[in-house]
Amino acid sequence: MTRKQQRLGLLALGMAALAGATALVLTAFSSNLVFFYSPSDLKKEAVAADRRLRIGGLVEDGSVKRGPDSRVMFRITDGKNDVAVVYRGVLPDLCREGQGVVAEGRLGNGGEFDASTILAKHDERYMPREVVDALKKSGHWQEGGATAAAAAPLGPPVGPAR
Repeated sequence: MTRKQQRLGLLALGMAALAGATALVLTAFSSNLVFFYSPSDLKKEAVAADRRLRIGGLVEDGSVKRGPDSRVMFRITDGKNDVAVVYRGVLPDLCREGQGVVAEGRLGNGGEFDASTILAKHDERYMPREVVDALKKSGHWQEGGATAAAAAPLGPPVGPAR
């Protein structure tokens, strides 16, 4: 084998290893990717039942029901459509009717969302950007104090140095 053939063989081997590593990284990345949907988006698009996703909106008034074994059922709405959510566990203290919430989990075969994690807003001014965008799109967003806080990046307050 000549030196040129050896270099070409090593180059081909290196390219095959790079292609294999890239395929593994992309496969791992796609299996951990979680998409955000509003209830209206879920009605429009077909989502696989085993796909992990996040839904967000407001907890519908009068929809929170507590069942046996720390099971909580409620509905998330964006004003146009709503989705039934089932969560097993203790809800965050700030998760209540009329408040913004993001639920992560899987959509069941009957259209019911089985949540594994519930994220509630942490003070009266902040709401997740995805929820704000979904509420604006549905026409249920009210301009006011929450708009500036939702648009502002999270971090320490900016002010004069002492």
